[in-house]
Amino acid sequence: MRILHTMLRVGDLEKSLAFYEEVLGMRVLRRKDYPEGRFTLAFVGYQDEAEGSVLELTYNWDVEKYDMGDGYGHVAIGVEDAYGMCEEVKRRGGKVTREAGPMKHGATVIAFVEDPDGYKIEFIQKKTG
Repeated sequence: MRILHTMLRVGDLEKSLAFYEEVLGMRVLRRKDYPEGRFTLAFVGYQDEAEGSVLELTYNWDVEKYDMGDGYGHVAIGVEDAYGMCEEVKRRGGKVTREAGPMKHGATVIAFVEDPDGYKIEFIQKKTG
């Protein structure tokens, strides 16, 4: 068994796709409209679905915004250089909400960015050595 995908509801699919593609460097793996249900599904990721977990972006045509609630946390992405990724996200027009640095009460270097809908994405710098 393995995790296939995590689904996020988005208010503006094109804006979300631009963020995940242009800011985080993912690619659209597949996309399909469901006119009868008035929704679109777009799957994005760094690897093909057969090789790794991906994100399913669900766009309900009649909903522009969702209440985030207080139960959802974040999506984590392993990176070589969290400091460099923060600079790259800012250069590409993305929002860094926590600059790279050691986590509280630990030594792991982390950072947080935010997608257009307010979902948090954590960068975890891979340990060296």
